[in-house]
Amino acid sequence: MSMGGLLWIIVVGFIAGLIARWLAPGPNNPSGFILTTILGIAGAFLATFVGQAIGHYSPDQGAGFITATIGAVVVLFIWHRLVASGVIKG
Repeated sequence: MSMGGLLWIIVVGFIAGLIARWLAPGPNNPSGFILTTILGIAGAFLATFVGQAIGHYSPDQGAGFITATIGAVVVLFIWHRLVASGVIKG
């Protein structure tokens, strides 16, 4: 992977994480650049995994920006449920 590819992943992850935090606000949202970026990247990985499992993406394809954002919202929802149940501290 090239340095440009890694930078692109970070930028898209950060933007997807920001949009996910905006769509699903809450007092327990992870904050800061690094956690927001990780949220977006985790959403992209989730969207890619699900998309490949249902046959929407081929094995060499990844999720797009919109599905990465949707995946980040799902990850954020899971985060909220784990905080609400006391499994993790937000």
